[in-house]
Amino acid sequence: MSKAGVFIGPSGEEYRDRKRPLWMVSLLVPGSVFLGPVLYFATGEALTLWLPLVFYYLIIPLLDMLVGEDQSNPPEEVVPQLEADAYYRYMTYALVPILIGAYLFGMWFVGTHALPFHGWLAMVLLTGTICGAAGINLGHELGHKKTPLERWLAKIVLAPLGYGHFPIEHNKGHHRDVATPEDPASSRMGETIWGFALREIPGAFFRAWELEAERLKKQGQPVWSLHNEILQPALISIALWGSIIALLGWQMVPFIAAVTLWSYLQLTSANYVEHYGLLRQKLPDGRYERTQPHHSWNSNHMFSNWASFHLQRHSDHHAHPARRYQSLRHFDNLPTLPNGYFGMFLISYFPPLWFRVMDRKLLEHADNRASNINFHPRKKDRLIRKYQIQP
Repeated sequence: MSKAGVFIGPSGEEYRDRKRPLWMVSLLVPGSVFLGPVLYFATGEALTLWLPLVFYYLIIPLLDMLVGEDQSNPPEEVVPQLEADAYYRYMTYALVPILIGAYLFGMWFVGTHALPFHGWLAMVLLTGTICGAAGINLGHELGHKKTPLERWLAKIVLAPLGYGHFPIEHNKGHHRDVATPEDPASSRMGETIWGFALREIPGAFFRAWELEAERLKKQGQPVWSLHNEILQPALISIALWGSIIALLGWQMVPFIAAVTLWSYLQLTSANYVEHYGLLRQKLPDGRYERTQPHHSWNSNHMFSNWASFHLQRHSDHHAHPARRYQSLRHFDNLPTLPNGYFGMFLISYFPPLWFRVMDRKLLEHADNRASNINFHPRKKDRLIRKYQIQP
């Protein structure tokens, strides 16, 4: 039985989820999209639109350093109760209207106010960061679930970003191919985030389309029909973008496009830091070994995990994708990021800094052996010489 976050297992072991109220942070942080415009209304100064971005990329990484890490796990015997508790699902449901509202508010604000270019750019980054980082993360959490409601909510929250193909690509493609050279969504040692984006963004879409076309073919359904689960959210995207342009004018086209691209980069950033250089071994029969926790970079930094529904416990997620966010676990001896995702995203945008921070950590995890590393093909030989990597 359970009551207000207290769970008692069959053996009588009691577990209190002390993080239960802290998942509210996953709702409050995305709501900061309203803060910049509120400050702008109060001051008339467009520079205030940059303050929420300072919070995202500087304050949150600092909070992760100060608050520290959480390595606690719920007892396995209470996990069924923990996952059955509707409170945790309601938290994800509540984020859907917040994100839709944040997106529409950003569109309205830019469409009805004469901003200088730096203010316009701040709103691109702010709206794209919130709707990309929080929105695609929510689509990720909901898209893994089996209930029709959660799967449709995933489509709805991804539609404003034009990323409705994500659940298909991620669930059926990325989880199958993760940490292998075949996966466009797994970054390679020596690969910059910018080169990765040029490979990952189109590669993910084409893989999703192939997977969905194959599914429909098996069911005897035409690809170009409403049975296509890529076209369903795409129609929502077109209707939404068309409505914004009709109401606010054609000047919204560049803003919509820029927000969409920056949103895409937020998912690309997550994929880049989650599997950088990690490699699953190929078995004698030509298949790859089963995905294990050590095939993903993990982070237990508390604040950014509270702000992202435990996305950063990515190692357990890939090893056990059916687990809900509240029951994801820490494991010892995992490849571990030195900060939460927001701090690592910022580092990744400066490739020399990223390589300086992460290449040594990757080599330590890989036991300095090339056979344990997923290399950028054109840079493999140079990296082996530079770091004196063993075969």
